[in-house]
Amino acid sequence: MLGEDVSEIGTIAALAPVGNPPVSKYERLIARAKQLVPPNTIVAYPCEETALRGPLEAAEAGIIRPILVGPAAAISALARKHGLELSDYEIVDVAGAEAAAAKAVALIHEGKGELLMKGSLHTDELMREITSSKTGLRTARRISHVFIMDVPHHPETLFITDAAINIFPDLETKRDIIQNAVDFFTEVGLGTPRVAILSAVETVTSKIPSTIEAAALCKMAERGQITGALLDGPLAFDNAVSPQAAQIKGIKSEVAGRAQILMVPDLEAGNMLAKNLSFLARADSAGVVLGARVPIILTSRADSVRARMASCAAASLYVDARRRKAPLPAA
Repeated sequence: MLGEDVSEIGTIAALAPVGNPPVSKYERLIARAKQLVPPNTIVAYPCEETALRGPLEAAEAGIIRPILVGPAAAISALARKHGLELSDYEIVDVAGAEAAAAKAVALIHEGKGELLMKGSLHTDELMREITSSKTGLRTARRISHVFIMDVPHHPETLFITDAAINIFPDLETKRDIIQNAVDFFTEVGLGTPRVAILSAVETVTSKIPSTIEAAALCKMAERGQITGALLDGPLAFDNAVSPQAAQIKGIKSEVAGRAQILMVPDLEAGNMLAKNLSFLARADSAGVVLGARVPIILTSRADSVRARMASCAAASLYVDARRRKAPLPAA
């Protein structure tokens, strides 16, 4: 489990005023989240400016209610240094990053929060507590991450999974990764997603094992082992997101050229894809960890405050949907 650089759910073009300049997909996402009851959010070790400012600004926007876990004196000093107001927020005083991670998970078990958010501690420190077989937040479902990317000039928000948690997932893990993303997509009211299972080519060949797994995943969907989505694969990236590329290749499916969820073969491919979109296409990236007892906002220390707020909004929308449903069964 690794993923130091993790950081809307696209929907809702109808929320953009007709005749006005296009509204960022993230702004529409944040606007939706502001209409909900903000969930209590356990923030583990917010001991760096962006890690503290992000949840506080999300709270001021009415998206979350943060409970800050970490060294109280250090958090208070950081807030004074950067002009941040803490008087409305609870601070749970613990000594260091490792203790903050353990306490944050414990507070979730105690029912004190509906969301967990990573502060400035290392991803591995938090995930070690989350995935502990004795005290963690595991369920019967494999934990995975989804990037929610607002790519300029692309009509759909792209969900990329998994580029942060599972390094080389096997077939069963890929099944859970897809189902986590599909459940997230559908439960926040976005309808039936189109899922492209990516590889280097769109034909099945024994020379590229990911193409065989893509074909198997599509058959699993046909047999009801993956539900709630339209799947196609293997698909190369171009014919997954470009109707013209799909037409040139002669690929006829409901997914090709119009994919909304992109399932990558492994963490390396997904991480490179997400960062290429961020740095070359100037895409914004938010993200949520799924499959645990509560959604987890697992941002990078390099993420902007806006990205953190969008991640909070996405997770808040998911919490609102889950409030009406029973939690995933514990492992």
